[in-house]
Amino acid sequence: MQATLNGHVIATSDDIVEAAGYAYFPPSATRLEWLEKAAKTESDHACPHGVQFYDAIIDGQRFERAAWSYESPQPKMQAVGGRFGFWKDVKVA
Repeated sequence: MQATLNGHVIATSDDIVEAAGYAYFPPSATRLEWLEKAAKTESDHACPHGVQFYDAIIDGQRFERAAWSYESPQPKMQAVGGRFGFWKDVKVA
């Protein structure tokens, strides 16, 4: 499975965990150098899973909050802890 953004592969792996309609990629399969932590919003702080959103920066273009990771997931989301999910402009297939 691949996650692509603006024609660039941001993550690729066969080791995918699916939860709540999203595919979660392991960090080792993700271009972490293209991700920058986004400032946490009030709703991020309220998330019981310790969500951290990331802006993707590719070719000098910033895609706000394009990825996220759960830093301290509750039991029902434990399988995706530390993995990366993508949305908005990121195509996952």
